[in-house]
Amino acid sequence: MSGSGEALVKVAQSWIGTPYVHQAATKGAGCDCLGLIRGLWCERFGAEPETVPPYSMDWSEPQGEEQLWAGALRHMAVKDSDLAAQGDVLLFRMRQGAVAKHLGLQSRIGDAPSFIHAYSGHGVVESPLSVPWQRRIVARFIFPEEIF
Repeated sequence: MSGSGEALVKVAQSWIGTPYVHQAATKGAGCDCLGLIRGLWCERFGAEPETVPPYSMDWSEPQGEEQLWAGALRHMAVKDSDLAAQGDVLLFRMRQGAVAKHLGLQSRIGDAPSFIHAYSGHGVVESPLSVPWQRRIVARFIFPEEIF
């Protein structure tokens, strides 16, 4: 467990209870899964690395483009998927053959792994990183400099 990962998880935990609001990124007021990561980024660095264009609920699916993955690659370091740690940004593919378009932050590792994420109807929650969720992970990333 890295100290910086633990610190990032503590900040993410302060977002729990934020309602789900598509395209938003404001703690306590609303966010979606990307908005949670954007909000954590802003708390760490003060500003987002790029402007996120408006996106629909089915964004990038019609084109089949891995836009979320490409964006993560532009700003975060890729991590070996076998080396889970607190504070890892997780990218999920929700259906086989679909584009990867859900994000979360690994909050616990070990026997009872969990992650913090936002999703429709629930807002920001901490969920068990169960086997079905683990199978959906397609990439892990870490924030630059990993010092929070």
